[in-house]
Amino acid sequence: MHYWLMKSEPDVFGIDDMQAVGEDVWDGVRNYQARNFLREMKQGDLAFFYHSSTRPPGIVGLVEVVAEDIVDDTQFDPDSPYHDPRSSPDNPRWRTVRVAYRETFRHPITLDALKATFSPDKLLVVRKGNRLSVMPVAAKVAKRLLQMGRA
Repeated sequence: MHYWLMKSEPDVFGIDDMQAVGEDVWDGVRNYQARNFLREMKQGDLAFFYHSSTRPPGIVGLVEVVAEDIVDDTQFDPDSPYHDPRSSPDNPRWRTVRVAYRETFRHPITLDALKATFSPDKLLVVRKGNRLSVMPVAAKVAKRLLQMGRA
């Protein structure tokens, strides 16, 4: 099993929305590096759910990858903000995963707390200028994050 961090804006789709739907496709990622991380995800991997573009930003819960290598259908929808006219159903450029809600942490792990606990080489989300919406998390770091989130 591997660990990941997945960012979402809570006013678009937050942890409460994830809990309400139970499972959903993680669509709309349009960064090639983040897409490549999505391609590496396997069923059973866990991802920390991170609220971005809010005050304060931080990790608020946990989801599990329940299906991998799914075509992101938003790339084909001309009315979607994630439409990619260079992509076709015969040759889709954007693939993703389906995730299931697992838990909401009692207290969010704020970005300030993450910066105080981890160096940028240990946790990518604390690296200045990092805008990736999906990134890997080392097992040792994930163990500490789980302790922090469940405290």
